[in-house]
Amino acid sequence: MSGMRALRWMIGVAAVAALGTTLWFATRPPPLTVQGEVSADRVDISPRVSGRVARLGADTGDRVARGTVLVELESPQLVAALSAAQAALGVARADLDRVNSTRAETITARRAELASAEADVTLYQDNYGRQAQLIRSGNTPQARLDEAARNLEAAVRKRESAEAALHLAVTGASPEERALAAAQVKQAEAALRQRSVDVEELVVRAPIDGQITTRVAEPGENFSAGAPLFSMVDIAHPWFTFNLREDLLSGLSVGDGFRLAVPALGAAKIGSAEIPVRVTTINVQGQYATWRATRATGDFDLRTFEVRAVPVEPVEGLRPGMSAIWVRQGH
Repeated sequence: MSGMRALRWMIGVAAVAALGTTLWFATRPPPLTVQGEVSADRVDISPRVSGRVARLGADTGDRVARGTVLVELESPQLVAALSAAQAALGVARADLDRVNSTRAETITARRAELASAEADVTLYQDNYGRQAQLIRSGNTPQARLDEAARNLEAAVRKRESAEAALHLAVTGASPEERALAAAQVKQAEAALRQRSVDVEELVVRAPIDGQITTRVAEPGENFSAGAPLFSMVDIAHPWFTFNLREDLLSGLSVGDGFRLAVPALGAAKIGSAEIPVRVTTINVQGQYATWRATRATGDFDLRTFEVRAVPVEPVEGLRPGMSAIWVRQGH
């Protein structure tokens, strides 16, 4: 009899436990299933200068390394401008050399002119002396003495001019002329560097490691500066992005970790824990991303937030655009 009583007691306890478990599961908030997607940095590649497509180095779907030549443009105008800049620099440097130096032949000629002027001064000095003696003895008219004086004065001025010309030939140009010529050389060098950079920009290279997703460029087609040629994504550094109402952010902060499933990678079922990730960003969306209340009272408008997470470890085969399923317990 006591055995039957104990059995009934155990059955009753089990029934109460089962009822409690059922009630707990029935009152527990259902898990929140959130669908997001895989994203990655996208880069639109454009030329800095205008040109015609001469050669393509990549196509849609290609994985390229940073620095890989994607397209080569040609521009006869830029090449001609580069040649003109090189010639202008040559002219400026030649002018700087000219003002900083004087030919030896010029200096020799100036010395000869000075020697000739000094000889004239000596000649007219002797002539003036003779006329002065004759005027004292009354053997020559005053006009002859005056003429000799004028000739001597002219010879002295000619010698001074020859001395100045020789000094100018030896010393060269003035400091102002030299400074101007040097500034013109610097200006020509800067113009040449700019033209060289423009020509170098005719070769467009990949700015990052990634995969080409779009190719706009076609051989022989003209493109202006800033026009898109390629688009590529950084598939080596993907992230997951989810949009959540602000009332569903409770308990979530930057740095938290959770697991999610990516159906495209063979997840067994929605909600299966496959990939460990870590929250890196929680950003509010724009005013357009607001959940609007449907009742005038008793409810409120709620903002939408972007939750971004990155894989804890690299995931093989993860591609931008794939769906991601995140099951949050307790919601």
